Amino acid sequence: MTTSMTPDQLAARTSRALAAAIAAGRDLGLTVTDARVLHDVFSVVVHLAPSPVVVRVPTVLPPHIDLDTQAARQRVELDVVSWLAERGTPVIPPSPLVPREPVRRDGFSMTFWQFVEHRSVEPDYVRNSGLVAGLHAALRDYPGELPFLATAEPEFTTGGFAALESRPDLLDPADLDRARREWEVLEPMVASRAGFEAAFPGADLQPIHGDAPAVNIVATTGGELYADFELVTLGPVEWDLAALGPDCEAAYNAAARRSGLRELDERVLRLVNAVGMSRAVACLALAPQLPLLVEALKPSVEHWRTLPFAGGLAD
Repeated sequence: MTTSMTPDQLAARTSRALAAAIAAGRDLGLTVTDARVLHDVFSVVVHLAPSPVVVRVPTVLPPHIDLDTQAARQRVELDVVSWLAERGTPVIPPSPLVPREPVRRDGFSMTFWQFVEHRSVEPDYVRNSGLVAGLHAALRDYPGELPFLATAEPEFTTGGFAALESRPDLLDPADLDRARREWEVLEPMVASRAGFEAAFPGADLQPIHGDAPAVNIVATTGGELYADFELVTLGPVEWDLAALGPDCEAAYNAAARRSGLRELDERVLRLVNAVGMSRAVACLALAPQLPLLVEALKPSVEHWRTLPFAGGLAD
C-alpha cells in the first residue's frame, strides 16, 4: 500500500519547487530577491518578485506523465495563449521577459507568465459561464493542431482505478467495481475522435480550454482574464461546462445565442458530466501525493453514488 506524503514531505516538495523556480528565473536573467508562493495544490505557483513574472511548477502528476510529455503540453499551452493574447483576448499571457518555452530544472518542468494584480472577489461561476462562450468564439479560429480531448486522459482514469485496488481506505471495493464498469461504457467515447463521432455523429468540435474555464477566470485590477490553459485541446464545448450544473449551462446558452454560437447539446453534456465524475473518482489515486484530496473529493464521490449509471448512456 502506498503511504501518503507527510506534512514535512509536502513542505519539502514545495521548497524544492520554489528553489527550482528561483534558480531558473535567475538563469534567465530575472532579478529575484523576494520570491513568494502564491498557490500550492497541484502546482506551486511562484511570484519571482520584484520581477513581474509568475512561474507555474506542476508538482502533482499521474504516473504516465513524464517530463517530455509535460513539456509538450506546456508548449501547446504557451502557443495557444500567445495566439489569443495577440488577438486581444483577455488572457494572462506568457511573460515577455523570458523565451516562450518550458524550462526544466531539478526534475520539474515549468512555465513563466506575466504577473497581474488579483482582486479579492467571490467568484461568480454562473456569470463566468457566460464569459466562456466568448472564449469559445475566440478559440474557434485557432490554426494550430490540437489532440482530441487530451484533457479526458483515459490512461489516467484507467491507471487510477488500478492503483485504487490496493487502497480500499480511499475507495470502497464496491464503488471501484461500479466505477470500472462505468468506464467500460464511457472510455470508448472519449479515447479517440472516431469513437466520439461514432457515438455523437455530426457533433461539433473545436479548440476548447479543457479545464473548467469558468473556474479559471481571474479577477484582476485590469479586468477579468482567462487563465490556466494547461489542458487546452480539441473537443466539444460541453467539456468546458462539465459538472457546473443547470444554472451555469443556462448562462452559457444565453451568451452563446447572443454571440451566434450553438447551444449545449444535452446528450453530450451527459457524457462529459459522467466522464468528469469518473475522473473525480480516479483522482483519489493521487491522494498519496496530495492528501487533501481525500476530504476535497468526498462530496463528489457521494454525489456520484446517487447518479444514473454512466450518466444513463449505457441504455
